[in-house]
Amino acid sequence: MSELLGMEAPLADCPNDSVNEGRLFETELTAAVGLSAPVEPAVHGGSRDQSSGLWGSPVDTAPRQLPDIKPRTPVRALDRGAHAGSRLSFGAHLVLPSVGFSAAFAQRVTGKRDQFSADDVIKLLDQDAFCETFVPRSRVIDYLTQRSEAPRDISELPNPDGYDLRVGHVLDLLLQIPDQSVNCVVTSTPYWGLRMYEDSIQVPWADGEICAYGHEQTPEGFIRHTVEILVALAPKVAVDGSIWWNVMDSFNTRTQIRGNAAEALRAMQGLDNRAWADHAARRYSAGHAYLKDGEQCMIPARIAERASRAGLWVKTMITWAKRATLPEPQNSRVSRNLENVIHLARQRTPKFSRSPYRTAEPRFGGRNHEWESEKLSDVWMLSTSHGRGGHGAQFPMALPGRCIALTTSVGDLVLDPFVGAGTSGVAALHHGCRFIGLDISQTYVSAAKERLSNITATRPADRVSRMR
Repeated sequence: MSELLGMEAPLADCPNDSVNEGRLFETELTAAVGLSAPVEPAVHGGSRDQSSGLWGSPVDTAPRQLPDIKPRTPVRALDRGAHAGSRLSFGAHLVLPSVGFSAAFAQRVTGKRDQFSADDVIKLLDQDAFCETFVPRSRVIDYLTQRSEAPRDISELPNPDGYDLRVGHVLDLLLQIPDQSVNCVVTSTPYWGLRMYEDSIQVPWADGEICAYGHEQTPEGFIRHTVEILVALAPKVAVDGSIWWNVMDSFNTRTQIRGNAAEALRAMQGLDNRAWADHAARRYSAGHAYLKDGEQCMIPARIAERASRAGLWVKTMITWAKRATLPEPQNSRVSRNLENVIHLARQRTPKFSRSPYRTAEPRFGGRNHEWESEKLSDVWMLSTSHGRGGHGAQFPMALPGRCIALTTSVGDLVLDPFVGAGTSGVAALHHGCRFIGLDISQTYVSAAKERLSNITATRPADRVSRMR
């Protein structure tokens, strides 16, 4: 959904630095490609129970006013006595991602490999090596109990021959996608506490929080929810498939939460005279367990570590180094000029080819001859976007284009769980792939549909024989 360029804007009636990120749009592609006629966006009619974060009756999906973000770390601890002696048993497929251990390590601790009792889970939670993935330690057994008891009414939809756009919460919509049918996931998600997105809806999560994704009360909440999505994505991805996750870090600062980059730019230019209390939502900086005011949150690295603990391979932490960024009016640190792209896989050796870096058009992910060397490295010098498309934060075509080109063949299926204005869909169709785009916003899906519907079919000749 979101693809952003970092900046900080002046804060009216607020004593501290602020962080507001946005990204200039990319020039609309005038000649792109596709495969078949569009499928009408599907609206998912059910969702998870709000009290448990699990499946239940549909909830009201009308957008609500988002609250202020006050990052106070809750005081909670595991209540061992509440679960001691329980006869409940949980499958390894639920336990291992929840506790962040490999099957081999869990067996060393408990002597078990396939099924674990509540006492076994407590042993795992008590290990020095434990670190939460997407459920806090105090809630793990409750989460496992609810998941074991909850009915899973899965109604899969056929994958498209061309492209398909679907509206709903990502965790709901992923159930519609057959396992191991996606060859490449590429997305840029909302970033923590930076934007008021179109049609934002508060939804329940496994950690017990009910919020719009990207509007969590703490950075840890955002990290947990990101990993929860990655855990749900993993079984949908082919064994040799890849996940490309674009995310930028945040700073723990007081800031107004704005609707788009243009608002932030006006504030930086002194053209926004609104006071602190006049904004629809604000983010505070006090109350965290350890993060101080103005400190960098280190979100991308923490997502990568937890994804590894949850069972994925972290192949590379890529730096997207941007040559043009908006200024950050602060005097206590250097300005940011980068975002991260985390390359994740389900096995050590996913499908991968370097040749498109040398042969593809630069605007669709090929080498940027002005700034990049012949070596495909973990630093990508890609332009920021400068176009339109109806989305307040859109990433440049070259970014998803490169990810797709490196890890797919013609006819493969690409998924963007936060499709926004559909940039990743244009790139996927250009590279001869099929495409599914998901988004919680009907506004964004409608914009993506209009954009993709104008694309004509072609299969790039340089890709027909690649990776056969």
